[in-house]
Amino acid sequence: MTRDVKTPLRPSLKMACLPIVATLAVLALQLFVFGEFTPHVPLVCGVAITALIGWKLGHGWSAMEEGMMRIVRVGLPSIAILILVGMTVGVWIASGSVPMIIYYGLKLVSPEYFLAAAMLLCAVVSVALGTSWGTVGTVGLALMGIGAGFGIPPWWTAGAVVSGAFFGDKVSPLSDTTNLAPAVTGVSLFAHIRNMMPTTIPAMLIALVIYLIAGNLLAAGQSLDLERITAITAGLSGAFEFNLWVLVPPLLVMALAIARMPALPALFVGVLAGAVVAYGVQGEAIKALFGYMQSGYTLNTGVSEIDSLLNRGGLMSMAWVILLVMIALAFGGMLEVIGCLEVLCAAVLVKVRGIFGLQVAASSTAALTNVIAGDPYLSIALPGRMYAPVFRGEGYSTLNLSRSLEEGGTLISPLVPWNASGAVVISSLGLMAGGAGMEGLLYIPLAFACWLSPLLGLLYTLLGRFIIRADDDERAEWQARGHAVTTLAQLRQQQAEGLAGLPAATPEVR
Repeated sequence: MTRDVKTPLRPSLKMACLPIVATLAVLALQLFVFGEFTPHVPLVCGVAITALIGWKLGHGWSAMEEGMMRIVRVGLPSIAILILVGMTVGVWIASGSVPMIIYYGLKLVSPEYFLAAAMLLCAVVSVALGTSWGTVGTVGLALMGIGAGFGIPPWWTAGAVVSGAFFGDKVSPLSDTTNLAPAVTGVSLFAHIRNMMPTTIPAMLIALVIYLIAGNLLAAGQSLDLERITAITAGLSGAFEFNLWVLVPPLLVMALAIARMPALPALFVGVLAGAVVAYGVQGEAIKALFGYMQSGYTLNTGVSEIDSLLNRGGLMSMAWVILLVMIALAFGGMLEVIGCLEVLCAAVLVKVRGIFGLQVAASSTAALTNVIAGDPYLSIALPGRMYAPVFRGEGYSTLNLSRSLEEGGTLISPLVPWNASGAVVISSLGLMAGGAGMEGLLYIPLAFACWLSPLLGLLYTLLGRFIIRADDDERAEWQARGHAVTTLAQLRQQQAEGLAGLPAATPEVR
């Protein structure tokens, strides 16, 4: 008996797990056995393994390639942001913006309160800009310099930066992920933001207290090296001219973001403003500015802390991250097109009982998609599309789902080193530079706000708090918009009959 190759088979649960397990095994070999933090080739192997399984199931290469490229296209706006972030870093260092923040940070901020201040500053900037990646690459970089001057371990500073930047991104109405989560679940943007406050505010307050305690303990455990701080500040003031014009580029970008200009044009204006300031205030040549945008800033002050921190940036500095993002998107797209992710989601849902199980399934699926596919957008779009009908069928507002997606998707993404967000953090903050090895990954458990929020969300659900039932208006909207509605009982019946039972998930970014 022959089967029609034009009608591919649905993978079994074991077959759906096979490419994921195999890819994670290759990834573990590269990271933990070979000790190389370069997940690109293992993910390429994952694409090949998944394609072979897709071929076995009856998928043609052209269909698999189209599905893979569709997901890659979803990530193109993020790749554009990465390009502009690289250019911004190079030019803002040349303009003196980043060095000036480091200079006055060392002069004015007390080491005991530095970590708490770093988290709060990144949160404010990220809310204003609507981009955690841009915040990490600019303000976060400057804060790493201040932390180094105070003798604070870089992973502690990075943890505070990540906590603030990604929490600010999570609640910013300008953020792409904050817009994506309500878009795929069918709720309004500002209702979604309000519904995240019960987990966002407590998690930030707890993290703030931890950073205050840690800052005091770290400061008490060592004597402040005033000579090193003096050397850094003297080196910075000797290499750059500091005045109010130097702060125009970051302030301009924040003003444009507050005025609701999209991230890409706002960042590009920031690049141009930085170039103007570098030319007019720092006396940089136009030819040199093009070089800084392309390959990053270079200087030699004779102070190792300054040179290692400020010799960076440029479009090419993001090539490693951009390649990783594209490969991770391709892997996630291949898993989706042959049905592996859909089968895994369905297998999870048929075991679910009640709202607690639904919330656990949603947040854990978003987190696992971050680990498996390496992409924060897919981690929100996939479970959002697939789980929304079940939340509706069980009578719960999909606001519950959109909050879980942000907590398992947006906030967990920077904690996965091979995820696009994790790669941006590691590359932008130089956590693996200078032979740091795997020690640079210690920022992951220290990004307290990122993993406290999902835990608080699950705790609330267990206690029956902040769970929203769908009202008559929301039900009427489901009907008016033709949203799918599926109960858990119907899903289990469909699964028993061998039907997919879940709608296809196609990520889209507004």
